[in-house]
Amino acid sequence: MSRLNRFRIVGSLLLGVLLLMGASDNSSRIDRLGHQMMCMCSCSQILMECNHVGCTYSDTMRNELNAGVDAGKSDSEVLAMFVEKYGTTVLAAPTHSGFDRVAWLLPYIALIVGLGGVAFVVRAWHKRRVPATVAATSGLSTADLSRLREQARKETDL
Repeated sequence: MSRLNRFRIVGSLLLGVLLLMGASDNSSRIDRLGHQMMCMCSCSQILMECNHVGCTYSDTMRNELNAGVDAGKSDSEVLAMFVEKYGTTVLAAPTHSGFDRVAWLLPYIALIVGLGGVAFVVRAWHKRRVPATVAATSGLSTADLSRLREQARKETDL
């Protein structure tokens, strides 16, 4: 085999590998973008996992996703196209900008406030003074208190 033939074979193999890598890139990109969006048929499922028989939304949205990727749009442009058409509810997770940051921060803030509230209540209960004896605060003598306890035991005996 001549050197020129080897070069042609290696070159065509490399070209084939590069072409196949590009093909799988689009399918993985479509899959990744489809998992960042929700199906709009109110099934509350990810777009690529919507399994309703005859769901017209998922088929239409998948076709739009394929068209956007095939048109050479970037990921953010494709997502912006879907947000423009379907609203922000199409996104599976809130964005990290604007008012959507509240959705990311609120659970942590609630946890911190809750732990602070629990600590405050525990500290307040711990500092609360318990009277030394009930007799001292009620004005009863110990003899009267003993008599009342005995009467309570007799009345509650089965």
